[in-house]
Amino acid sequence: MRIIPAIDIINGKAVRLTKGDYSTEKIYNESPLEVAKAFEANGIQYLHLIDLDGAKSQHIVNSKVLYDIATKTNLKIDFGGGLKTNEDVEVAFDCGASQITGGSIAAKNPTLFLKWLERFRAEKIILGADCLNRKIATQGWQENSEIDIIEFINSFENKGIKYVVCTDISKDGMLQGASNDLYAEILQKSKVNLIASGGIACMADIEAVKQIGCEGVIIGKAIYENRISLKELSTLC
Repeated sequence: MRIIPAIDIINGKAVRLTKGDYSTEKIYNESPLEVAKAFEANGIQYLHLIDLDGAKSQHIVNSKVLYDIATKTNLKIDFGGGLKTNEDVEVAFDCGASQITGGSIAAKNPTLFLKWLERFRAEKIILGADCLNRKIATQGWQENSEIDIIEFINSFENKGIKYVVCTDISKDGMLQGASNDLYAEILQKSKVNLIASGGIACMADIEAVKQIGCEGVIIGKAIYENRISLKELSTLC
């Protein structure tokens, strides 16, 4: 299972939110690059980089942070937040993203999202399936929909999607464990490579999503709050 630390960006800084609420913003480091270099120094190979300014403004904002990390580390970066146009996606890949994650765009403009899938292929495109009470949330989690999480994933799996990152918003930033029942159901009802996100608080939580069959796990606040050390994560890489 891939270990994928997260860096969320607001105003060029590494931050974390709780349940996606922008009013809960907490700055952990003025330099996302410094954080990324620390990850790499501990043997980590992957990074989940989210442009929260972009998610809110509906266009890519922090492309420079992506470029700096991509050119000054060897981390394989999946990038999301504010990817709404062909130009946004091209900027992300030009700045060094290995993969991009599309969530809101998949829910609101599936035709465009599927064109990205056709153009860049399934290895480059991750479906962002973020939900609250099993319903897909969009626009940086500021808007809710009536789209069922399983139906959403299945519809795009049928179109060729192979990678899905799923965050249960009620778990995000709470440090109370992942949404294991939901992940087990997704894997029972699909064959996607599922990346778990949200709620990871300790090494046991990581082992739990591994046992469920998740292909990757995203870890954020647990690292920043020193619940899980980079040294511990290095043993899993």
